[in-house]
Amino acid sequence: MKVLVGLGVSVLVGLAGALAFSPRSMPTLRPTEVPLEHMQLNGIEETRIGWVAAGELGHILISRDQGRSWSSATTASARQALITRLVFADDTHGLALGHEGWILRTADGGRNWKEAAFQEEGGEPLLDAARLPSGDWLAVGAFGRVLRSSDGGKRWESESIPGLTDWHLNAIAFSADRRQWLIVGEAGTLLRSLDGGQHWQVVEPFYNGSLYGAVSLGASTWVTYGMRGQVFRSTDDGLNWSAVKMPRPVSLYADTVLPDGRLLLAGQGGVVLASDDRGLTFEVLRETGQENLTDIFVPASGPWLLASDAGLRTLALSAADGLTAAQSPITSSHQGTP
Repeated sequence: MKVLVGLGVSVLVGLAGALAFSPRSMPTLRPTEVPLEHMQLNGIEETRIGWVAAGELGHILISRDQGRSWSSATTASARQALITRLVFADDTHGLALGHEGWILRTADGGRNWKEAAFQEEGGEPLLDAARLPSGDWLAVGAFGRVLRSSDGGKRWESESIPGLTDWHLNAIAFSADRRQWLIVGEAGTLLRSLDGGQHWQVVEPFYNGSLYGAVSLGASTWVTYGMRGQVFRSTDDGLNWSAVKMPRPVSLYADTVLPDGRLLLAGQGGVVLASDDRGLTFEVLRETGQENLTDIFVPASGPWLLASDAGLRTLALSAADGLTAAQSPITSSHQGTP
């Protein structure tokens, strides 16, 4: 009898094991229009293969169907470091920048990425990059770090700029003709170049806080923005600046210029601000939630996309809002598109 019971138990255990390891179908996941609801995203761009987004744990995602579905891009190294910025020089060539001095480059619109630099020990975050008119790439980051590449982003060397301190450098911006350039950063750091980024002049600080971005509005007019809603405007290519009165005292992290010249700024608390007078005044378009907006993307049709530290958000505006979704793709000042 004991033998029969033992055999019976053995059979049951075997069946349970077979069932546990047998193949089974997974339930179909419910499709969602924007599947990146909770990831930290620091950039979204449009290239020849579709939309490309990046951020948390080194994830780079692509969508070929206008955001209805997303898939992972192919990267040579899975570092799991935060990607801080996506930058494309055109719809094919681009860089992804991150912590630990991480630099990835793509030559096919973002489908495949190769590692160009990574420093696990002592590597500081890189925060922005741009391709200069000379063809060189320039990258900036924490503690005054400046790097230059003369071979399409494959190899990088440190760049020394006279007068530059070790404050963090947060963003690079340029004019439409790519002759005038600005670099902005911590403690009111601002550098300008009038020769396509070959030589830089350190501008006397006019603000003691961090500047997170800058944007050219043409005709020697620039706007720079940063902590606690601080916005400044220059009409002489960045040499002199005056403060702009803002409707909300929140930090601002991203900008976009619409095809008709209207300027959008976005940042803390999900706020989106708009100016239709070249940065003289701003109105509030959106202020909701706790997320920090890190990028704005306006596709040819449909709602605007807002990258944030809490996922991808959408913003649909009606004619009653005074601003409607753009009818053609737009360019962010940090995107690097001529």
